[in-house]
Amino acid sequence: MTADDRPHRYAYLGPRGTFTEAALLTLPGAAEAEHLPLATVPAVLEALRLGEADTAVVALENSVEGSVPTTLDELATGEPLHIVGEIHLPVSFALLVRPGTTLADIKTVASHPIAQPQCRHWLLGNVPDAEWRAATSNAEAAQHVADGHYDAALAGSFAAARYGLTVLADDIHDVADAVTRFVVLHRPCPPPTPTGMDRTTIVAFIGEDHPGALLEILTEFSVRGINLTLIQSRPTGAGLGSYLFWMDFEGHVADARVAEALMALRRICADVRFVGSYPRADRVRPEIRRGTHDNDFTEAAAWLHSIRTGLR
Repeated sequence: MTADDRPHRYAYLGPRGTFTEAALLTLPGAAEAEHLPLATVPAVLEALRLGEADTAVVALENSVEGSVPTTLDELATGEPLHIVGEIHLPVSFALLVRPGTTLADIKTVASHPIAQPQCRHWLLGNVPDAEWRAATSNAEAAQHVADGHYDAALAGSFAAARYGLTVLADDIHDVADAVTRFVVLHRPCPPPTPTGMDRTTIVAFIGEDHPGALLEILTEFSVRGINLTLIQSRPTGAGLGSYLFWMDFEGHVADARVAEALMALRRICADVRFVGSYPRADRVRPEIRRGTHDNDFTEAAAWLHSIRTGLR
């Protein structure tokens, strides 16, 4: 079988039965593709970098717990990968147990660290004496319950049948309508065609720490009417006080206002990593401020050219 004949390969956080797998299966054709479940987010991204997978899907942000640090750090500082799409998946947990287990029997509950805070109050009210145990994924937690290591797991209800477990309680959450944002990644490639409902992600590295350094970066977006949808500082690993800024904002690199902002950041930052321009899952169309449409930039450039050439 040649590379062109083989099925498309998707890497994701496993084992089977994770919310990441559920997000992956919403992609067109993903159900018929080859799946590569891996134990950690870094392993998923490395499989993509090495060509062992064609596409990777990882969680980036949760509406309750915020961004996923491991994903941000790996994409900010590892070998470059590009986001080409995103998936918004509503998340609600189930308490999975071995058949016959009751609430009174539960002394340990396992889950991914992101899941536990989303169900903290429910756990306190229903299994107050149970100790929480961390797992690399919610599906792994379910697997540990099936193997007899823990009494219960917080996971998607769809994982119960896969691991021979029973749903003791469903629709568990402390905050209603929780959503996790997953990103779809490829090796570096041209961005998808603009849709008018796009998001761009970059990582900005401040060269010299000084008063107003972050304000200088934010001003480049503000003056061009670009709305930031996420900004997160993360340590670079180069020592205390050395930070990078992960930024998501409305628009596409093909938009004049975005292109100008990126060029400005390239001039004032120590480095700027482009992580992707891609369609927004929520299909929100940005409100483009007067003076920041593409034709406004074109007209302004023509006006300047006329001055430089003596036509005005």
